Amino acid sequence: MISNLAYVHPDAKIGENVTIEPFAYIAADVVLGDGCWIGPSATIHDGARIGKNCKIHSFASIACTPQDLKFRGEVTTAQIGDNCEIRECVTISRGTASTGTTIIGSNNLIMAYAHVGHDCVVGSNCVIVNGVSLAGEVHVGDWVVIGGHTAVHQWIHIGDHAMIQGMSGVTKDIPPYITASNDDHYAGINRVGLSRRGFTHEQIMAIHDVCRILFQSDMNYLNACDKAETELPQSPERDYLIDFVRSSKRGCIKPYAKKRAADE
Repeated sequence: MISNLAYVHPDAKIGENVTIEPFAYIAADVVLGDGCWIGPSATIHDGARIGKNCKIHSFASIACTPQDLKFRGEVTTAQIGDNCEIRECVTISRGTASTGTTIIGSNNLIMAYAHVGHDCVVGSNCVIVNGVSLAGEVHVGDWVVIGGHTAVHQWIHIGDHAMIQGMSGVTKDIPPYITASNDDHYAGINRVGLSRRGFTHEQIMAIHDVCRILFQSDMNYLNACDKAETELPQSPERDYLIDFVRSSKRGCIKPYAKKRAADE
């Protein structure tokens, strides 16, 4: 159902069983998949490519022009997968000449007032909580939870299954499987999240063993990677953690804060 009070450009490609509520705006270069719901006063700009069964709530702005002074009006896109829920007043910028597109996977919940900057890549099954801001070219893995009012610096990488506490300022890469404190330190592994997603006790303990060497051994990260690789049994989880830390260009978050733990 498309409301008579909505504006839908005749060139927009609208799938089957799509609902567009009053005062929504759909631009010409837009693709909306089957079963989508576009709420009142939502704006879908040129370059939006939205999958099936997505819900986009009031005053959200999808594929808006990048907040980047280098942007010169190039034709770019913002791609969103299936089954995403994008809440009120979320802004998702389209890409720039850097990569050409902003990409958001499937089954994500992006809560009210969050911002996803230009050329970001967000995986699937993520929860981005109210007021989170992702600067340009941030890469977020799958099954990531980012706590409310967190600001993520440009070019940051966040690994799969990571959890970031609310009110954080993220200035370094966040390795997979861990919980990051809001003062940019390692705070433990994301044990509850991993259990909910079907990781076995043995897998969780293997992740814990790697993290104990990486983040609690007082070694620098490169030496700790060598030690973990030498002393611990091979597993996909071990290799993913080590490869992530070794390949980090911005450097990873600070190790476990012993002084803070003692104070607590």
